[in-house]
Order: sequence, then C-alpha cells, then structure tokens
Amino acid sequence: MDTIFLSRLQFAFTAGFHFIFPPLTIGLAWYIFLLMRRYARTGDEADGSAARFWIRIFAASFAVGVASGIPLEFQFGTNWAEYARKVGDVFGAPLAAEVVFAFFLESGFLAVMIFGWGKLSRETIRTASLLVALGSTISAFWILAANSWMQTPAGFLRAGNRLEMADFASVLFNPSMLPRFFHTIAASLATAAFFVLGVGSWYMLKGTHREFAERTVRFALAAALVLSLAQLGTGHWHAVQVAHTQPEKLAAVEGLFESGPRAPALVFGIPDEEARTVRAAVRVPGLLSLMAFGDLDAEVKGLDAFPREEWPPVLLTFLSFHGMVAIGALLIVATAAGMFLQRKGKMDPQTGLGRRYLRLLVCMIPLPFVANELGWITAEVGRQPWAVYRVLRTSDSATRGLPAWQVLASLIAFAVVYAILLAIWLMALRDIIRKGPEVSGSGTKRTPGGVESEPALSEGTAQAGTKGSVEAGK
Repeated sequence: MDTIFLSRLQFAFTAGFHFIFPPLTIGLAWYIFLLMRRYARTGDEADGSAARFWIRIFAASFAVGVASGIPLEFQFGTNWAEYARKVGDVFGAPLAAEVVFAFFLESGFLAVMIFGWGKLSRETIRTASLLVALGSTISAFWILAANSWMQTPAGFLRAGNRLEMADFASVLFNPSMLPRFFHTIAASLATAAFFVLGVGSWYMLKGTHREFAERTVRFALAAALVLSLAQLGTGHWHAVQVAHTQPEKLAAVEGLFESGPRAPALVFGIPDEEARTVRAAVRVPGLLSLMAFGDLDAEVKGLDAFPREEWPPVLLTFLSFHGMVAIGALLIVATAAGMFLQRKGKMDPQTGLGRRYLRLLVCMIPLPFVANELGWITAEVGRQPWAVYRVLRTSDSATRGLPAWQVLASLIAFAVVYAILLAIWLMALRDIIRKGPEVSGSGTKRTPGGVESEPALSEGTAQAGTKGSVEAGK
C-alpha cells in the first residue's frame, strides 16, 4: 500500500462528499432571499410558506455540509504536514478568513431565520436571509481563492524551503480566481434551480401543493435555463484561462498529444496514453485554437511539449471534463424544451407528454451534482503532479513517516461515517418534502407589526439540523 496514494484517495473522497452540499446551499440561500424579499414586500403567505419550506431543506443540508467539511482542514496536519509546513503561511490565510468573515455570518443569521420566525418582523427575517446568502457566497470566495492559488500561484516569496506571503491581493486574485469563482457560483445557482425544479415537478406529479408547485416550476424552469447558459459562458472563460496558464491541463482535457497550429477540438474519443493517440476520435479541425486563443491558426501546446513525468492523468482528466460538458449540454436542451412546452401549455401532468417531462425533471435532480463533481475532478486531477502548480509536487507534500495502514483505517472510518451522514441527510429531505410546505395562512396570526404569533419552524428536523451545524462549526 502506498501512503501518498491512500492520502490522496482519502482527501479526494472527503472533499468530493463535502462538495455535494456547498453548491446546493449557496443557490438555495439566494432563492430563499428572493422569496423573503417578496414576502416582506407583499405579505403573501404563499411566499412565506415557500420560504419556510426551503429554509428547512437549507438547514439540513448546511448541517451535513459543515460536519463533512471539518475533517478536510485537519488532513492538512495529519496527511499533508509537509504541504502545511511549506506553503501554510500563504494557503492558510484565505481559509482562516473564511471562518472569520463568512462561516459565522452564515450560521449566525441562519439561526436568526429559524428561531426568529414568529418573533421577528418579516423585514428582519428578510435581512437575515440576505446575510445568509452573502455569507455563503463570501465563504465560496475565500475557499476558491485558496484553491485557485494552488492552480495558479502568485503573490509569494521563497524563504528557504518555505513560501511566505508577499502580496495578499495577488494571492486572492491570482490568474484563475475570477473565472473559477463565477463559474462555481453559476454552477451553485444552477444546482439549486434544478433541485427546486425537480421538487416542484414531483409535487405536480403527485397532485399535491398545487399552487406551490406551479409557482415553483414556473420560476425555477426559467432560472435553470438562464443559469445553464451562464455555465456555458463562464466555462468558456475558465477554459481560456486554463489554456494560457495551465497548458498541460488543456492538452489532457482535449486529448491533445501533439503540438501544432489549427488544433482540433475533440468531440468524442478515448485517449491512449501509452500509444499517445486518441482512439475512435471525432475532431473539429482548428476549433480548439479558435476557442482557446481566438485564432483559427494559433498554435496549441500538446502533451509532447512537456516532460512525461509532468503529464496529468490523461484519461481521467479527459473523461471527467467531457462528462461535465455532456451534462451541461443536456441541461440546456432539457430546460429549453421545457420553456417551449410551458409556452404551448403542454406541461399539464394530466397529459402524457407533460407527465413524462415532469418525471424527467425529477430524474434530473442529481445531474448538476454529478457535473459539479466532474468539474472538480477535472480541476484537481488536471493539476497533477503538482500540489501547487510548478511550485510544490504532491509527492513532496505528504506527511513523512505516516504508516499506510493508518491512512487506510481512517479512510474506511470516513466511508462509514459519511455513509451515515448521507443517509441522515436523505431521510431528512424525504421527511421534509413528504410533509411539504405549510398551507398558506395556516397556524399564523398577523399583527400590525407584521410578526407572526406562532413559530413556523418548530419541526425537529430543521432545528436539529441547525443546532448540529452551529455546534459543528465551533
């Protein structure tokens, strides 16, 4: 057993599991804010009921996200001590800032949203929802700044065998930060849009909570289409950045083994690293040069321009990227078709076509999550063999003298614990969704100040989830 491989596998597993939750909560936070904004302005109890419903789902997801994210930082000390020692002075600053400036903001005002409902005014809850949304987005900013620095390091000086920060702004706004940030935020909003769309479609199929379901599907379908197109635009921006700053990754992503002008874009194929070719290749001549550099005749570096030991794992990088692109294209086509059906009045669940389409939307709920994971694999595997691109190798970052059996034992333990967390989260979602939103106006009494006299979020799932998230954050 190889300690470094097992440590990489453990970090990949824990990070991949954790990455299920932040995109969903970031997107849901902004959706909840939109509902609260309208509720505060109009007092429409349908919006209040919808907001309370999605807050419960947000709280359950946030709790599991926090619990699964904490072990990631500990692994820098247990499995990657050399990494922490050599680059911790630079890499650690954005992570510390995330806790101070974002996590406490998000978790604190989430508690206000949950425990203040029925005690505070609509305007106060609306403000709390805005701060939760801002906190989740700011949290993503700091985390992505740290990750982007590993991809395109900047703003540091070498001090012997260590790196020291020279320019904090350059560390944060390194060359890949803005494309990665906007692409990830668009992905998060799209993930939530498809999740909301799928839940609303499920209610339409069941014939329950009809008003809630129809309003939800109408808004979420349009949002999902717009955000899927935004993914296309921000993804292109990100790919152009990769072409200029990480040419090895671009070559692996496109299965480009030979450098040259008029580089083709690969539509389909299976890269063969040993033979240095792509089998069953379907290419569009010159398209890669045009997309990456805006010039059909531009030269693009292939893998032959780099030492073999600096190649990323080509097959995994290639498959993950093209899988992500395929899912993105499917999401665009599916939502565009839905907008057409909606305009034609053919989304009625009582008709065969409408029912089949709504079932498709329910089945599509996992796809954005899968696309997120594939994008993350592309970014991280495509950076190999570097922990910090062209600065520190992954093989030089692991803890020295760490027995492989200990890493394997902890990996198995993580797998068991995370399986339990996943089961708890799915059961919580099942219970919340089965119960559905409260009937508009039920159990509420209005006061002149716009305060409801009875707490609307007394369900055990929501409160337990929030308590767990705040305690885990401590």
